[in-house]
Amino acid sequence: MAEPRNRALYLLLVIHGCITLAAGAVLVAAPGAIPSFVDVELAPGGFVVCYFLAGAEFSIAFLSFYAARCREAESLHLAVLTIIVFHAATALLELYALRRGIDVRLWSNVGLRAIVIALFAYYGARVSMAES
Repeated sequence: MAEPRNRALYLLLVIHGCITLAAGAVLVAAPGAIPSFVDVELAPGGFVVCYFLAGAEFSIAFLSFYAARCREAESLHLAVLTIIVFHAATALLELYALRRGIDVRLWSNVGLRAIVIALFAYYGARVSMAES
């Protein structure tokens, strides 16, 4: 992964891993923090939903860190596709929530996910083509 053509993807994976790890930690340490950004209050016991989401965030962070060390093109490509699918599925669900009336500040998260998808699609495709 130290080759120059893969350096950008390596950095993207590490940064992505750090951000998703931090998001998972926030969801565990302060379950209401992220939902409150879009004006959602957790009902008593609602913190458990944040824990479920934190589990997904921790798993995606692990995948990112693992993929950053991966040397096989096929495995790296699968990890990149999994990250893209995770963010695309979440963005679609966020769009559904927006349609149902959630606070419009959620658009910022949809936009960030679109950027993440574009970055992984671009750098992931470059690696797949370069190493195929």
